[in-house]
Amino acid sequence: MDTLAKRLLDGSRRALARALTLIENDTENSQTILRELFPHTGNAQIIGMTGAPGTGKSSLVNALAQAYRQRGKTVAIIAVDPTSPFSGGAILGDRIRMRDLAGDKGIFIRSMATRGSLGGLSRKTRDAIRVLDAAGFDVILVETVGAGQSEVDIVRTAQTTLVIEAPGLGDDVQAIKAGILEIADILVVNKADRDGAQATERALKAMLDLGHPVDRTQILDHHGQMMALERSPEPIDNASEMWLTPVVRTVATSAQGIDELLETINSHQAHIRDETRFDQLEGQRIQIELLERLQGDIISRIMANLPTDMLSELTQRIQSRELDPQQAVELIIQSQELAQS
Repeated sequence: MDTLAKRLLDGSRRALARALTLIENDTENSQTILRELFPHTGNAQIIGMTGAPGTGKSSLVNALAQAYRQRGKTVAIIAVDPTSPFSGGAILGDRIRMRDLAGDKGIFIRSMATRGSLGGLSRKTRDAIRVLDAAGFDVILVETVGAGQSEVDIVRTAQTTLVIEAPGLGDDVQAIKAGILEIADILVVNKADRDGAQATERALKAMLDLGHPVDRTQILDHHGQMMALERSPEPIDNASEMWLTPVVRTVATSAQGIDELLETINSHQAHIRDETRFDQLEGQRIQIELLERLQGDIISRIMANLPTDMLSELTQRIQSRELDPQQAVELIIQSQELAQS
């Protein structure tokens, strides 16, 4: 595994693809690879892109990647597709829309399935980002599954989050719903050559005007609680020091508005690169990740040590209304405590 990590750091595409596969499949060697690569991370610009299906996320990723390449930047793309809850399969078809990028050695595209993970990202997305970061890519574009208003995990992963909207996908009320729009560092009205683009932009700006400046140094954890690190400074009170979410119009298929979007992304990056602000945001993201990993490992260990028939027995007792689900959870925890005592 040390050899695989070394080959990856030396620029081997085959080693990079192999490492991503091992990590996505969670093999026993995957953590060794990540441990070797972690000291080489922290250099890439990570841009997240989310939005409803049909807004043109993949086309916008394609246009942004080409624009970055014209500026001499190397680009990695992670396209996350939904996994079927029935067959367990995923189409992984986003790269079909990115065929214009084929053959460019400065671009690497990786499709990933959610594998049942909610929030718009795969559980292994963070690890894949770190592998691509260690591989030396300047920019990493992460496209979520785009299934609706709850795909907000990207804000806990990306440095800059773009929420993509398009004309004709809902009324004005849709634009002011809490959730996915509130995570936007930049709002993008794509397909702006269509009828209704001006109305969509107007609705988004109205939503921003009705709201209030959001302190982007504060991130909600996966339970909706505000993260607050002891070493973090006080929340920013001066609205002039906050990032005010802009609305940018684009037509990805003709590259219209892409230059303006890149300038806006760069402005946001400059904003968060303030030393205190960047350290605070990174600390919050790390703390959230630690809690999520801890939760996953605890559940895995409990399930591994659970008596053989306990889960099915508790299921039957819940079905017969002898227990409620919370009582069953408490019995599982009690069984683990007794096993350890």
